[in-house]
Amino acid sequence: MLMRMKGIMRWSAATSMALLITGCSTVVVQPPPSGAAVKPVQASNAIGAYTVVKGDTLYSIAFRNGTDFRDLAKLNGIAAPYTIWPGQVLQLSSHGPGPVHAPPTVIVAKAPPPPAPSSTPGFQPVVPATPVATPPHASSAVQVAGASSAPPPASAAVNPVPVAAVTPVVASGGTRTAGGVKWRWPASGSVVGRFQSSAAIPGIDIAGKEGDPVVAAADGVVVYSGNGLVGYGELVIIKHNDSFLSAYGHNRKRLVTEGQQVKSGQQIAEMGSSSSSRDELEFQIRKDGSPVDPLQYLPSR
Repeated sequence: MLMRMKGIMRWSAATSMALLITGCSTVVVQPPPSGAAVKPVQASNAIGAYTVVKGDTLYSIAFRNGTDFRDLAKLNGIAAPYTIWPGQVLQLSSHGPGPVHAPPTVIVAKAPPPPAPSSTPGFQPVVPATPVATPPHASSAVQVAGASSAPPPASAAVNPVPVAAVTPVVASGGTRTAGGVKWRWPASGSVVGRFQSSAAIPGIDIAGKEGDPVVAAADGVVVYSGNGLVGYGELVIIKHNDSFLSAYGHNRKRLVTEGQQVKSGQQIAEMGSSSSSRDELEFQIRKDGSPVDPLQYLPSR
């Protein structure tokens, strides 16, 4: 009887230890994109990792974590045009502040074959993992520009590709060239919040009223247009060259889409108060991933 009781106690202790270990190393595996292999990783390896969600771009993830998009791409073996997909796990650089909403568990998937290069150099938004079904009347032939072709059958619906409306250039005033970029003021109001490198959102606040135009501070391409970054509200990020990005937060309405080329002074948003207590523009300039004082780049006024 004594031997039996000892055996039960040993079994109970072993079972408790196994449950404890399991509870400390939870791994959640979700279906990866079609054809991708899944590699589970212990939760203890999740430090410095970020799981891509719908709406992310490589630029927005790098911006959120205070790192350069090129370093993030190199760290994760992502080549231009920097395509990422929901559910993909990215390793973050060790010096970054860490993800704002990184999940407690890890999902790691083997990267699928890269898609065809985008016509916009150096940018590609998140692409959905679910394949798009081919319409019943879609043709498998590739149309060559300039080649003649017969009109589609009467039963086939022709859906034109939507083209983003180009907002007019509304800004005036002086410009200043710094860092190889010709900068102008993104809004006409006065500065009510100064740059502090240690701030959670390091930029300047430009006062105004709801609906005032927000314009591109320089020529570039929109690499993020959304509201997925905590504290920025409706946000637009523009890439000007490999070193400089500018960001425009707290908008009432965004007027540009990701991948769109914009000109200096072109309206990109309407001022608002999203994620802010007053109507204002939160404006940032980042050089190689690090925030810099915009007043060192904008022209005097």
